[in-house]
Amino acid sequence: MTLETQPQAPAEGSDLEAVERLALARRRVKAEIEKRIVGQKDVVDHLLIALFSRGHGLFVGVPGLAKTLLISTLAEVLSLSFNRIQFTPDLMPSDITGTDILEEDRTTGKRAFRFVQGPLFANIVLADEVNRTPPKTQAALLQAMAEGKVSAGGRTYPLAPPFLVFATQNPIEQEGTYPLPEAQLDRFMFLVDVGYPSAEEEQAIVRATTGASQPVLQKVLTPEEILSLQGLVRRVPVADHVVAYAVELVRKTRPKQPGVPAFVNEHVSWGAGPRASQYLIVAAKARAVLEGRFAASADDVRAMARPVLRHRVLTNFRAEAEGISAVSIVERLLETTPA
Repeated sequence: MTLETQPQAPAEGSDLEAVERLALARRRVKAEIEKRIVGQKDVVDHLLIALFSRGHGLFVGVPGLAKTLLISTLAEVLSLSFNRIQFTPDLMPSDITGTDILEEDRTTGKRAFRFVQGPLFANIVLADEVNRTPPKTQAALLQAMAEGKVSAGGRTYPLAPPFLVFATQNPIEQEGTYPLPEAQLDRFMFLVDVGYPSAEEEQAIVRATTGASQPVLQKVLTPEEILSLQGLVRRVPVADHVVAYAVELVRKTRPKQPGVPAFVNEHVSWGAGPRASQYLIVAAKARAVLEGRFAASADDVRAMARPVLRHRVLTNFRAEAEGISAVSIVERLLETTPA
């Protein structure tokens, strides 16, 4: 599957005004989120970029770092419906997609099947500990992510846009897990590390969460406005040299290809596919618009390279033995590939 592309058009006055509104909305959204979430500024930025890029995100972090609270708060501020699914080893595909139930009409006595929607029918879905459920259920989730619809009982049901999946993984427990295959990881636009707060941030978290007051959040955008702004992101122009730079970065992750650095040939089994180039450009567009600019630059591409590429660069046994991670390879690529 490829990302939809649209012809680039010159920026019109209405689009430039929309960029200014979105930049203002970003500041308001972050201010509302900060009423509940302390720190995690980069994670919030990646959430917003994924949202306006129509991309899904995978967030990796130990328990207790407010991943669930952050995503549910974002949904509340943006007036989006939200469902959290706790993935477990016994979760079946119908538990998330929905199922047909047999109902009887009491007046006529006739029986008929009625589809009952599952928790996937929401604007934002949090797939909590997605690696704890069997591949069959993971596949049902990934179909919804890729196609924006679910299949149940021989029928297909569309998911109302905007539809985004933010999944979490716990990196410290591996027993009883079903890690996502690399081809399925590729469906996620970003892989984002959620780190520990600083000492000052943790003190602020303790004070805020052990008191009696609860912050009241203000709504910032509506679903209709979000859909309009997602369309705006796709209309952002990108210069040819920026596209060429994004493609160059991605192609340099592929071992045994012409012009690939020696350290990639030595430490990488498989590099990123074309979807990575597409996501780099779309994410660069969203980052530019969220900062109030109606043009994406090579700096935007560089800023998005780590979360876009890190789960698409598969290291080999030599890299593992030498303690070289995919993140360090991406960092080295950025150092050796100037814009």
